[in-house]
Amino acid sequence: MSRYSGGCTAPVRGHIRGGGADCPVHGYGRSQSYYSPATYYSQSPTRRATGGGGSGGGGGTKPRWSSSTSTVAYTPEQVQALDRYRTTVETVGIKSDLRDLFLCHAWDDRQSIAMELHDALIANDVSVWFSEKDILLGQPFMREIDRGLARSRVGLALITPSFLKRVDGGGVSDKELSELLSRDLLIPVVHGTTYEEIRKVSPLLGSRNGLDTAEDSMDVIATKIAELVSLDVTV
Repeated sequence: MSRYSGGCTAPVRGHIRGGGADCPVHGYGRSQSYYSPATYYSQSPTRRATGGGGSGGGGGTKPRWSSSTSTVAYTPEQVQALDRYRTTVETVGIKSDLRDLFLCHAWDDRQSIAMELHDALIANDVSVWFSEKDILLGQPFMREIDRGLARSRVGLALITPSFLKRVDGGGVSDKELSELLSRDLLIPVVHGTTYEEIRKVSPLLGSRNGLDTAEDSMDVIATKIAELVSLDVTV
């Protein structure tokens, strides 16, 4: 008897025909399977994979923009969601006069969770436009926000309960969000809320999947964003 009898054939000889029909584990009627030389995982069609490698450990899926030395793990859903933002980053390219990110956040979060995310991004060598740091006392607030948006390659929205209240009330966060959504420059980071709650306030924002502190620590999220916006500089 073959030593692979009763086990999945993909890691050694692939799912030879019919998308895995010949595999004793992943044949039709069992579970939906995915296999490539770079990644291998399986999941039921009705089950969503969870967890994004919050500990920075192994496993998961390697996105095309992640280096071979990366220590963070991505779920398949994260890779699929982030790919659109990576395409935007690659389209914008490297411009020396632009920050990597514009951090869109609620005023209420500026000295707490938004500051934590900002500091974690800076620690990962991401240049961030952050109103708490970049708008000086006495400067015209809305004009500086406008300049910050123009001087950033992409935007990141820290979506919290406070952020949703500000958006629903038509505050500054709503104006920042509208601009980023209109240009498809928005990377969402969800904290302390759910997509169900987001869709109640903004169906368009709720349709944009991104990263979530329910799956990853803030440090891991910052590392993933750093990988997402990083581009090789060709001399």
